[in-house]
Amino acid sequence: MKKNGLFLALLFVCGVAAAQTPTFEKGDKVLNLGIGFGGNYYSSYSSGYSKTPFLSASLDVGVVDGVFDKGTIGVGGYIGFSSSKWESGNYGWKETDLIIGPRGTLNYPLVEKLDTYAGILLAYHSVTWKETGNQTYLGYGGGSSGIYFSGFIGARYYFSNNFGVMLELGSGGLALASLGVTLKL
Repeated sequence: MKKNGLFLALLFVCGVAAAQTPTFEKGDKVLNLGIGFGGNYYSSYSSGYSKTPFLSASLDVGVVDGVFDKGTIGVGGYIGFSSSKWESGNYGWKETDLIIGPRGTLNYPLVEKLDTYAGILLAYHSVTWKETGNQTYLGYGGGSSGIYFSGFIGARYYFSNNFGVMLELGSGGLALASLGVTLKL
């Protein structure tokens, strides 16, 4: 329900007024630093469980202007990280997730100071896990990796020419949404 509410709020804000000045143009370089929320896999563990929030960074560079009149295509990279662990007495496990890869965006200005965009991410996703503690039972550990594909939508609101806040829905896959800061370099 919260996910639907955030999506509807974003669409409402995007549709309020026509843009007066572009917020993302060819040659712009924008760095996003985000913290993910939602999508906790192992929330059923109550005692001894801890998880770092999903942390992400992305860089978007404007490469083509004039798409659908006022839009700009951006390309760049993405990296995301999260770690979970569970311990009970002398036994536990630890899991680490890493996502890294290129992404592309279509940015279209709808409201002044608000950069709205949609995009795709094609990434390498690596998951590793292992037993921890003084008493391991199976010597269990391992990993898995593969190609990861994700679509996302987002918005960046600028308080000044170079600083703002961002919200992305569907980015990275380990969180339902990422909220953070954005810096124009």
